[in-house]
Amino acid sequence: MSERKPSSFVSHLECPKCNKTYSVEDINQLCECGSPLLVKYDLQKLRSKWSKTDLITREPSLWRYRELLPVKSEENIVSLGEGMTPLIPLKNLGEKVGIPNLLLKDEGTIPSGCFKARGAAVGISKAKELGVKSLAMPTNGNAGGAWSLYAARAGIEANIVMPIKAPKITRSETAIAGANLYLVDGLISDAGKIVGRTVHKNSLYDASTLKEPYRIEGKKTMGLEIAEQLGWQVPDVILYPTGGGVGIIGIYKGLKELQEIGWIGKKMPRLVAVQATGCAPIVKAWEENKKESVMWEDADTLAFGINVPKAIGDFLVLESIYETDGCAIAVDDEAIVKCQEEIASIEGLFACPEGAANLAAAIKLREQNWIKEDEKVVLLNTGAGIKYPYHPGEPAILQPSDDI
Repeated sequence: MSERKPSSFVSHLECPKCNKTYSVEDINQLCECGSPLLVKYDLQKLRSKWSKTDLITREPSLWRYRELLPVKSEENIVSLGEGMTPLIPLKNLGEKVGIPNLLLKDEGTIPSGCFKARGAAVGISKAKELGVKSLAMPTNGNAGGAWSLYAARAGIEANIVMPIKAPKITRSETAIAGANLYLVDGLISDAGKIVGRTVHKNSLYDASTLKEPYRIEGKKTMGLEIAEQLGWQVPDVILYPTGGGVGIIGIYKGLKELQEIGWIGKKMPRLVAVQATGCAPIVKAWEENKKESVMWEDADTLAFGINVPKAIGDFLVLESIYETDGCAIAVDDEAIVKCQEEIASIEGLFACPEGAANLAAAIKLREQNWIKEDEKVVLLNTGAGIKYPYHPGEPAILQPSDDI
């Protein structure tokens, strides 16, 4: 068997609301009831055919978990070596905030500098396998950049719509990959409406968040990696910056699959959805014990990746929180900036604002004693801080004859 050859343990697509099933051999978007579809695997068969020892000689990328990924043919894999990002102890910072066992999984080291590369790698690979020639998607920036790069590698045309306030670096990343880039004077929800009309009019593949089933399969590998990196144990808490919510849904899905094949025990980490006070629909829904969120009006936060006023998969995000005894919490932009500076100045890691929001949330939860001192806590830094404009103030300007 060649190193990256997938195995066909993928079974079908299933609606989590009405349980209707669909074939993975056909292009499918949402269920006829309007719900996102989830990928299902023959886990009983996989349990007897796949062993942890199979991973020993495999490449350090997300494709090491090929049995739990939906791509059937090796020739359709589109990869830039994504996955197996470091899980870094934050010893100094952890001691300072009262969480000695604090770790950070740094997705800033992945291709495109952002965790979106995981979803793009698997989503584009499966799109290629299904014969997709042209796709469209709305984005707050990073997903558009990642999907454009992987689409270019796969020979698929990408049509990307993002808010005009999206980080300029992600605009450049999308454009240089040859995608058709369009800016909208509004939020990602406005970009989504434009994509929806375009997809319907031009019969394009809709790669919007959770409107295709495969992005989540790439994102779930963050959970698989955390378990493997901790010796097939899970931490007590995982904090995740939540906009569209695919990451937290994926981590929950991946860990549940590991439980079913017997690779981890019954314990699940408490999952925390972290949002900004300027856009916190999931937090509001969780506080009200609701199963779905409502549109957040006038959404605004510097953590642009989580500036999502209404997520199509909100019910799945909330389910992952409820089922793990987790919670949802909002932090303000001032705390995000402060934590971004602390992560860099104390631990030497330039986290993105969304990643820094997790630290701000962890500090609040520790102060409330929701996180206990002896618990192992993982923060997900979803991207490289260097992709975002940052203005810490003007440095001193020296003349050639000056000394420090």
